[in-house]
Amino acid sequence: MEFKEVYCKSCKKVVGRYNIKFYNDEKINELLNTTHSTHIKKGHQISIRKFVKN
Repeated sequence: MEFKEVYCKSCKKVVGRYNIKFYNDEKINELLNTTHSTHIKKGHQISIRKFVKN
């Protein structure tokens, strides 16, 4: 299964993991602006990376 991870470089932890099958890039960006906005407002560095789980 393939996932996209939302990773906070400042906290050094995974903020969210979303299945590519159900969440496209637009939906993940929308979630960043709503659910994970507190990290962005605090000035944290957020990255989206691909994660493959066997």
